[in-house]
Amino acid sequence: MTGIICALKIEIEGLLNIMHEFRKQTVAGLDFYSGKINDKDVVLTECGIGKVNAAIGTQIMIDYYKPDVIINSGIAGSLSTELKIGDIVISKDCVQHDMNGIELGDPRGEIWYTDEKRIDIPADKATYEKLYECCKILKGVKTRIGRVATGDIFIAAVGKRQFIANHFHALCCEMEGGAVGQVCYRNKVPYAVLRSISDDMTTNTAADFREFRFIAAEHSIAVIKEFLK
Repeated sequence: MTGIICALKIEIEGLLNIMHEFRKQTVAGLDFYSGKINDKDVVLTECGIGKVNAAIGTQIMIDYYKPDVIINSGIAGSLSTELKIGDIVISKDCVQHDMNGIELGDPRGEIWYTDEKRIDIPADKATYEKLYECCKILKGVKTRIGRVATGDIFIAAVGKRQFIANHFHALCCEMEGGAVGQVCYRNKVPYAVLRSISDDMTTNTAADFREFRFIAAEHSIAVIKEFLK
């Protein structure tokens, strides 16, 4: 079974519309839809915005549905002048840019587990490579594999985006992927993050995000549909 976690309704509706024989289950206020897309077993959920919501949705999905792989699909802000609205970033790994223990002598972005500390959350190679191949259906759209930076902050200012890009060598910033990745990593479930750019390095206000998120969501949905073939 493939699990798909999205933050926004517009990202889940396009997939729910093509899901057959689905069953709805509500857990902790989140709706999970399990059924078939292209004869593949799939479970979908709209987790809501932010790392805590994403973590809750991911753990419930793992506990209740035992997916073989989880994809966090959605939209993001570009951290590269090369990536424009509608372009795609696929995670090679994720970081959480708002983790900050530097006053304790720890590097920025380091996540403290009970048994280890690390900054990067590696994605599943087979999954991100397959997603990359699926992106070829999008004509005129640039696709990059690289680092996704996650934090509970909507980053609009170019200077702040440039800092995250330089410090973490990340290609895009968003608010859920690193949390999905962290939960999958600790549960030993393969995962990858697929993000379509909704606001680039020059077009990055909340108004721009609201305007272009529909274009970006369409690209993400198209790639997921191809992946499920």
